[in-house]
Amino acid sequence: MKRLLFLLMVIVALTSCNEGSLITTEMPPEIIIDNTSGVYTTKVDRPITITPQYKYVEDALYQWSVEGYDGYIQSVNEPSFTFTSSEVGSYYVQVKVTTDYGTDREEVRIDVVDLEIPTISMMGTQRDYTIQQGYELMFAPTVKATSIPTTYCWTLNGVMVSEELTYTFCSEELGDYVLAFAAENEDGRDEVVLNIRVCTPDQMPFSWRFDQTTYNYAIGRSIRIMPAEVVNGEGAVYSWVVDGVTMQEGNSSTWICDLAQEGAHRVQAIATVVKDDAQITVTQELVVNVCAPEGTYRRAAHAASSAQWNKVYEYTPAPGQFINETATGGFDGTQTTAEVACLYAEQRMLADNWVSLGGFGGYIVVGFDHSIANNNGYDFAVKGNCFANSSEPGVVWVMQDENGDGLPNDTWYELRGSESGAATTIQDYAITYYRPEAAGMPVQWSDNQGNNGQIEYLAAFHSQDYYYPMWVEADAYTLRGTLLESRCYDKSGNGSYWVLPEYDWGYVDNYSATDCNREGDKANTFDISNAVNYAGQVIALQYVDFVKVQTAVNAQCGWIGENSTEVTGMYDCGINN
Repeated sequence: MKRLLFLLMVIVALTSCNEGSLITTEMPPEIIIDNTSGVYTTKVDRPITITPQYKYVEDALYQWSVEGYDGYIQSVNEPSFTFTSSEVGSYYVQVKVTTDYGTDREEVRIDVVDLEIPTISMMGTQRDYTIQQGYELMFAPTVKATSIPTTYCWTLNGVMVSEELTYTFCSEELGDYVLAFAAENEDGRDEVVLNIRVCTPDQMPFSWRFDQTTYNYAIGRSIRIMPAEVVNGEGAVYSWVVDGVTMQEGNSSTWICDLAQEGAHRVQAIATVVKDDAQITVTQELVVNVCAPEGTYRRAAHAASSAQWNKVYEYTPAPGQFINETATGGFDGTQTTAEVACLYAEQRMLADNWVSLGGFGGYIVVGFDHSIANNNGYDFAVKGNCFANSSEPGVVWVMQDENGDGLPNDTWYELRGSESGAATTIQDYAITYYRPEAAGMPVQWSDNQGNNGQIEYLAAFHSQDYYYPMWVEADAYTLRGTLLESRCYDKSGNGSYWVLPEYDWGYVDNYSATDCNREGDKANTFDISNAVNYAGQVIALQYVDFVKVQTAVNAQCGWIGENSTEVTGMYDCGINN
């Protein structure tokens, strides 16, 4: 009996195993995606192969389909799928497996992203240079950051001379040189080629230029006429000829014009230099309009006059993190002309929102429906958004409508502040900003003090493509003004807490204990009596018609970004409405 019972148990056990094997071979197919997120990433024109794992797929039929992609609809009977696209985007791929025992489906997403080809942004658009033998020419390009390693290579006349990002060229040998800089990674390569001519002092080319050709001022005053730039002017002789009469001749490229006869005067600014035993003469044609006496075009305030500003005439910011920015900056992408940019600034200030002037030199010019009188005490106020340990000072300039045409095209006079005349303050400071070569890159700059740097792109906080104003058509533009020494510093020591101390008095967006309404509208107040001329001498103005505010500091404060003056509005302190 025991032996019979044992045999029966073995038969039952064998039968059970056979039945289990039969059930297993009749299971429906199963797809196992090896990527738990179901998302795959590839680059443009780079093939990617999706190979899932499968179970129970004997004699299976495989079918792949891509939603909304015309280049490839489906592939039959392939367990793997290779996909390529020349367009950036997300593509949804479905795999279906069918056997005699059922069907299984899975969907994955393939994100196709751009190649990270390095892009070189070289300061300025100049590609041809002429320098004197023995002089240094430093190049500091910016290369757009990528997530993959990038190498650099400088070659001089085809021979590699450096693998660093920056390079300084210097040669005692006369002649022509070809300097090339390349940045390369696995995705691609970018290259900039520069031509450099090394000359003797006598062979160096001469040039000089002016930012404007027409000057206006009220009779009884004087103005300074000076070129914006003089290149290789050693030994030059300058002549200033007014209406055919030579008024000044010598080695000064600047002329103090104090013509006392009302009317338009034709001025020839003539520069003569000797280069390589040849005399070179360059003449600039200018017009000086000596206008009617002060007060002729004054627009006195009356009962209907408003204390508030009424028009933005110019809005030319420097590059900055809030320029072109849609979220807090309020841009909408339509600001592609200077006129529309002014309208943007007007709409912002009418809504009591701030307008950013960007880095150093960025400015806004505002007018009123009347002339602001120079009374005792403060005459007008400019609202900003300063607070304790956050001052971004802006210098104020004022102008009378001296020629009576209703436009701010006459003479600007700076209002003195606490830093006027300080050893650390630089008058006639000029900075040139250069358009980046690609989105998401910093804006490079150079100044007339021999310095260069960049306004950093803060991708963690602002996502607009460019900090360079979208309505500035030129690839480089220069802003001029008065530079104050920066006071910002990293109090934490680790970059987490930046402090921007206030200045004593005389500046916009400045948390001054003297002239800032700290508990109210954050306005700084100004006295027209502080107006000075080109020499820093007080000029007694009875009134003003236009006000210009200009960012006065050139500084980068870590994650906070560039120092940039903000303006929320302006009003006449002598009118109560």
